[in-house]
Amino acid sequence: MNQPIKVEKTVTINKPAEELYHFWHDFENLPRFMKHLKSVKVYNDKRSHWIANAPLGNSVEWDADILEDRANEFISWASVEGADVDNSGFIRFKKAPGDRGTEVKVVMEYNVPGGVLTAAVAKLFGEEPEQQIGDDLRRFKMLMEAGEIATTEGQPKGKG
Repeated sequence: MNQPIKVEKTVTINKPAEELYHFWHDFENLPRFMKHLKSVKVYNDKRSHWIANAPLGNSVEWDADILEDRANEFISWASVEGADVDNSGFIRFKKAPGDRGTEVKVVMEYNVPGGVLTAAVAKLFGEEPEQQIGDDLRRFKMLMEAGEIATTEGQPKGKG
Protein backbone atom coordinates (compact mmCIF):
# COMPACT_ATOMS: atom_id res chain seq x y z
CA MET A 1 0.00 0.00 0.00
CA ASN A 2 1.38 3.41 -0.95
CA GLN A 3 1.74 6.13 1.61
CA PRO A 4 -0.97 8.71 1.11
CA ILE A 5 0.14 12.22 0.21
CA LYS A 6 -1.07 14.61 2.89
CA VAL A 7 -1.24 18.35 2.35
CA GLU A 8 -2.10 21.01 4.91
CA LYS A 9 -2.37 24.75 4.19
CA THR A 10 -3.85 27.75 5.99
CA VAL A 11 -4.51 31.26 4.72
CA THR A 12 -6.16 34.26 6.36
CA ILE A 13 -8.77 36.03 4.24
CA ASN A 14 -10.19 39.40 5.17
CA LYS A 15 -13.84 38.35 4.76
CA PRO A 16 -16.42 36.82 7.10
CA ALA A 17 -16.46 33.02 7.39
CA GLU A 18 -20.07 32.92 6.20
CA GLU A 19 -19.23 34.52 2.84
CA LEU A 20 -16.19 32.26 2.28
CA TYR A 21 -18.07 29.12 3.30
CA HIS A 22 -20.98 29.86 0.95
CA PHE A 23 -18.71 30.53 -2.03
CA TRP A 24 -16.63 27.38 -1.40
CA HIS A 25 -19.67 25.24 -0.64
CA ASP A 26 -20.93 25.88 -4.16
CA PHE A 27 -18.30 23.44 -5.45
CA GLU A 28 -18.97 24.51 -9.04
CA ASN A 29 -17.09 27.73 -8.10
CA LEU A 30 -13.86 25.87 -7.28
CA PRO A 31 -12.46 25.57 -10.85
CA ARG A 32 -12.46 29.40 -10.92
CA PHE A 33 -9.37 29.41 -8.69
CA MET A 34 -8.15 25.78 -8.65
CA LYS A 35 -6.15 25.53 -11.84
CA HIS A 36 -6.07 21.72 -12.04
CA LEU A 37 -9.87 21.37 -11.91
CA LYS A 38 -11.78 21.28 -15.20
CA SER A 39 -15.23 21.08 -13.68
CA VAL A 40 -17.30 20.11 -10.69
CA LYS A 41 -20.92 19.07 -11.07
CA VAL A 42 -23.07 18.93 -7.96
CA TYR A 43 -25.62 16.11 -8.05
CA ASN A 44 -27.31 16.73 -4.70
CA ASP A 45 -26.56 18.03 -1.20
CA LYS A 46 -24.15 15.17 -0.60
CA ARG A 47 -22.56 13.99 -3.86
CA SER A 48 -20.61 15.79 -6.59
CA HIS A 49 -18.61 14.77 -9.68
CA TRP A 50 -15.08 16.14 -10.20
CA ILE A 51 -12.98 16.27 -13.37
CA ALA A 52 -9.35 17.35 -13.16
CA ASN A 53 -6.69 17.89 -15.81
CA ALA A 54 -4.10 15.17 -16.21
CA PRO A 55 -0.98 15.14 -18.37
CA LEU A 56 -1.14 14.75 -22.16
CA GLY A 57 -4.62 16.24 -22.41
CA ASN A 58 -6.13 13.46 -20.32
CA SER A 59 -8.33 13.92 -17.32
CA VAL A 60 -9.13 12.04 -14.14
CA GLU A 61 -12.60 11.87 -12.63
CA TRP A 62 -14.20 10.92 -9.36
CA ASP A 63 -17.34 11.29 -7.33
CA ALA A 64 -17.07 12.65 -3.81
CA ASP A 65 -19.46 12.68 -0.89
CA ILE A 66 -19.71 15.32 1.81
CA LEU A 67 -19.11 13.54 5.13
CA GLU A 68 -19.69 16.44 7.48
CA ASP A 69 -21.04 19.90 6.84
CA ARG A 70 -21.31 22.57 9.54
CA ALA A 71 -22.60 25.86 8.11
CA ASN A 72 -19.96 28.61 7.96
CA GLU A 73 -17.41 26.41 9.77
CA PHE A 74 -16.45 23.09 8.24
CA ILE A 75 -16.86 20.78 5.23
CA SER A 76 -15.27 17.34 4.97
CA TRP A 77 -15.42 14.97 2.02
CA ALA A 78 -14.14 11.71 0.61
CA SER A 79 -14.09 10.26 -2.89
CA VAL A 80 -16.34 7.26 -3.41
CA GLU A 81 -15.17 3.83 -4.47
CA GLY A 82 -13.93 3.61 -8.05
CA ALA A 83 -12.36 7.08 -8.11
CA ASP A 84 -9.38 7.63 -10.44
CA VAL A 85 -7.74 9.37 -7.50
CA ASP A 86 -8.66 8.34 -3.97
CA ASN A 87 -8.89 11.55 -1.97
CA SER A 88 -10.38 12.99 1.17
CA GLY A 89 -10.03 16.10 3.25
CA PHE A 90 -11.64 19.02 4.94
CA ILE A 91 -11.79 22.79 4.91
CA ARG A 92 -12.30 24.76 8.10
CA PHE A 93 -13.33 28.41 8.41
CA LYS A 94 -12.39 29.98 11.75
CA LYS A 95 -12.50 33.59 12.92
CA ALA A 96 -8.97 34.96 12.79
CA PRO A 97 -7.54 36.54 15.96
CA GLY A 98 -7.79 40.32 16.30
CA ASP A 99 -10.76 40.68 13.94
CA ARG A 100 -8.59 40.07 10.88
CA GLY A 101 -11.09 38.06 8.89
CA THR A 102 -11.17 34.28 8.64
CA GLU A 103 -8.53 31.58 8.86
CA VAL A 104 -9.16 29.06 6.11
CA LYS A 105 -7.45 25.72 6.63
CA VAL A 106 -7.44 22.97 4.02
CA VAL A 107 -6.22 19.45 4.71
CA MET A 108 -6.24 16.95 1.85
CA GLU A 109 -5.06 13.39 1.50
CA TYR A 110 -4.50 11.56 -1.78
CA ASN A 111 -4.00 7.85 -2.08
CA VAL A 112 -2.20 7.34 -5.33
CA PRO A 113 -2.29 3.92 -6.94
CA GLY A 114 1.05 2.61 -8.22
CA GLY A 115 2.32 2.43 -11.76
CA VAL A 116 1.64 4.83 -14.60
CA LEU A 117 -1.07 6.72 -12.75
CA THR A 118 1.37 7.67 -9.99
CA ALA A 119 3.42 9.77 -12.39
CA ALA A 120 0.27 11.24 -13.92
CA VAL A 121 -1.12 12.17 -10.53
CA ALA A 122 2.21 13.63 -9.41
CA LYS A 123 2.08 15.89 -12.46
CA LEU A 124 -1.63 16.54 -12.03
CA PHE A 125 -1.20 17.84 -8.52
CA GLY A 126 2.19 19.36 -9.32
CA GLU A 127 5.43 17.91 -8.06
CA GLU A 128 4.61 19.79 -4.88
CA PRO A 129 0.97 19.27 -3.92
CA GLU A 130 1.51 21.66 -1.02
CA GLN A 131 2.66 24.40 -3.37
CA GLN A 132 -0.38 23.84 -5.57
CA ILE A 133 -2.88 23.95 -2.70
CA GLY A 134 -1.09 27.06 -1.42
CA ASP A 135 -1.42 28.70 -4.84
CA ASP A 136 -5.10 27.71 -5.01
CA LEU A 137 -5.72 29.26 -1.59
CA ARG A 138 -3.89 32.46 -2.58
CA ARG A 139 -6.10 32.71 -5.68
CA PHE A 140 -9.18 32.07 -3.49
CA LYS A 141 -8.04 34.90 -1.19
CA MET A 142 -7.59 37.30 -4.14
CA LEU A 143 -10.94 36.37 -5.62
CA MET A 144 -12.73 36.87 -2.29
CA GLU A 145 -10.94 40.08 -1.24
CA ALA A 146 -10.58 41.80 -4.63
CA GLY A 147 -13.36 40.17 -6.60
CA GLU A 148 -10.89 38.95 -9.20
CA ILE A 149 -7.66 37.03 -9.53
CA ALA A 150 -4.72 39.26 -10.32
CA THR A 151 -2.57 37.74 -13.02
CA THR A 152 0.66 38.68 -14.70
CA GLU A 153 -0.08 36.56 -17.77
CA GLY A 154 0.06 38.60 -20.95
CA GLN A 155 1.39 41.68 -19.20
CA PRO A 156 4.60 43.35 -20.34
CA LYS A 157 7.69 42.62 -18.29
CA GLY A 158 9.18 45.25 -15.96
CA LYS A 159 12.14 47.46 -16.88
CA GLY A 160 14.59 45.63 -19.13
